[in-house]
Amino acid sequence: MHPRLASSFRRSTLTLALTSLLTPVLAMAEDAPAPADPQTPPSSDTRHDATASSGRHIKDLDKVVVTASPLRDAAGELSRPVEVLAGERLDEVRSESLGETVSSLPGVQSSNFGPGVGRPIIRGLDGPRVAVLRDGLSTQDVSTVSQDHSPAIEPFLANQIEVLKGPSTLLYGSGAIGGVVNVVDGRIAETPVDGFSGRAEVRFDGGDKDGNTDMFRVDAGNGSGLSIHADGVYRNQNDYDTPQGRQANSWIDSKVGSIGASLSGDWGFVGLSASRFRDNYGNPGEPGDLSIGERGVSLKLQQDRYDLKGGLTDPWGEGSALRYSFGHTDYAHTEFEGDEVGTVFTKRANEGRVEASFTFSGGWQTAFGLQGSDTTFQAVGEESFVPKTDTRSLGVFGVARNSWDRVTAELGARVDKVKYQTDIGVDRDFTPTSFSLSGGFRFNEQWRLTANLDHAERAPAEEELFANGPHIATLAFEIGDANLKTEKANQAELGLNFQNEWVDAKVAAYYNRYNDFVYIVDTGNQWFNEEDNDFLPIRQWTQADAIFHGFEGEATFHLANNDTGAWDLRVFGDTVRARLNDGGNLPRIAPGRVGAQMRWNADQWRASLGATRTMKQDKIAVNETATDGYTFVDAHLAYHVDRGSNAWEVFLDGNNLTNQDARVHTSFLKDDVMLPGRSASFGVRMFF
Repeated sequence: MHPRLASSFRRSTLTLALTSLLTPVLAMAEDAPAPADPQTPPSSDTRHDATASSGRHIKDLDKVVVTASPLRDAAGELSRPVEVLAGERLDEVRSESLGETVSSLPGVQSSNFGPGVGRPIIRGLDGPRVAVLRDGLSTQDVSTVSQDHSPAIEPFLANQIEVLKGPSTLLYGSGAIGGVVNVVDGRIAETPVDGFSGRAEVRFDGGDKDGNTDMFRVDAGNGSGLSIHADGVYRNQNDYDTPQGRQANSWIDSKVGSIGASLSGDWGFVGLSASRFRDNYGNPGEPGDLSIGERGVSLKLQQDRYDLKGGLTDPWGEGSALRYSFGHTDYAHTEFEGDEVGTVFTKRANEGRVEASFTFSGGWQTAFGLQGSDTTFQAVGEESFVPKTDTRSLGVFGVARNSWDRVTAELGARVDKVKYQTDIGVDRDFTPTSFSLSGGFRFNEQWRLTANLDHAERAPAEEELFANGPHIATLAFEIGDANLKTEKANQAELGLNFQNEWVDAKVAAYYNRYNDFVYIVDTGNQWFNEEDNDFLPIRQWTQADAIFHGFEGEATFHLANNDTGAWDLRVFGDTVRARLNDGGNLPRIAPGRVGAQMRWNADQWRASLGATRTMKQDKIAVNETATDGYTFVDAHLAYHVDRGSNAWEVFLDGNNLTNQDARVHTSFLKDDVMLPGRSASFGVRMFF
């Protein structure tokens, strides 16, 4: 962490920069010309295309191809609920954590264990129920084991982020019963790159964080098939400010980088990439006491990853394709208590996935796949509450889709085999099976109805089965249950989409009945920690039948497009209710939200002002406390200039402008850790 003198200097410098930026904004906004005609949106972020700098303006995210779907459909053509972040919209929401980056989407929130640790929560489900992927393969970290473990994903290097809401076990296995977040980074080019292109960004965080984030990515190719790639991120932030003062031990220091190379052509592509992820951060739940020389708990994450990815075009005739990907990961995660090593988590993983797609007579698009992984997880030290576990899984799946005039239909099935072997002599194996049926009916060019029926099953995770010891991150003594059964879910969902030249809107309602839902409950008993001379509450993993049901919606109203610019109003809301069949609420369920955002675009300028109300959560479990609601007001401003094949953009972001007190109900640390107060970020993006 940096000294206070350096912090004050950076803050003063940032204030001057912001003042310089705002002066021309106020003077020029009234004279901004009308926006250019919208362009046909690309299938991915093309800001690195030197011949199409306007590709950064992705107007319709429903037309972006969802790579997490083996049939490679556009988002708007899928019957299943999916959201895509790309282009300017992704730039405006990028954050230190993946969870915070996607939390603006309806039905999606973030866990919280400090600014750099946030995992996505989809419709009230998180942890081992939400699969976090990088280009279709698991991140292979230990972020599902505990909330204080960061996912090994850097949002600033993403081309696009795809969020599949609801059961996705059909495509990605047992760990996706709640949904999937797939980060597409483009490190292995699938089509030839001609020339040299890239982007860079320098961002200064003032007010609450007092730090900076810098990134770059470059892509180069000879136009004949050979392409190379490199990227990197450096982030350094001090403890952030809250409305109640400094949040001790909330600092971050991250370094991420990768290289990739591929050969591609009409025949397909094949490529390799290597990446290194280094993330150091403090645990704000264990800040220590510097007045007596006691430093807080910190975490050091290291991951080295190697990927092979390829595909063949039309190997079995027109309309067919073969895609494959393999990844090897070495992961180490060290938790320090001051300068002393407390616990070391390690994970070594190999994963592979093969998909073959065909088009049959009658218009049926089909895909069949095989996915397998072999991982070894071990924790050594004071917090080794989970034994060494070898996990092997193998799954086979198939999906088929067809369209007839106004009707679309999709069906699929998957079977997995999951086996756990521990060093304490307790082994378990499971055979989760999933089925799905979805469809859409288009009433006319404006209205479309979608429906989904899913049966999904999940094998319990290692920590749910085998935990037995103090877990300092959650401030509890956790006890697993090696006799847990397969978790089963049956879900029904209805969605309605409306689109014309004035409005883009969609709403969805879902009902999910779980058999043997796995959750952790506070027993009311305590365990005495002799070393710290303190008591920890005892929490037990258990199972019970449960019901989740909820509603979410989003609408964008195109209010005007004239000499003053294009004016859009976005509104959204979501809510989920989770309870046990025999009475009582499930713990740490995300509260409901409503929000609105006014957006303005005028030639080189764009700006937005929005507010999101997070409701009070008082539907709580036994031994859980309620959490007050709060309203965040955010603003964004950007100025973009094209210079031939190059472009640059200056931006200013303001968050929590009213300096609201806010705590995250889903966090184990909500009573000790607040969200950041009022803050501003200023920076420059360059495209070349």
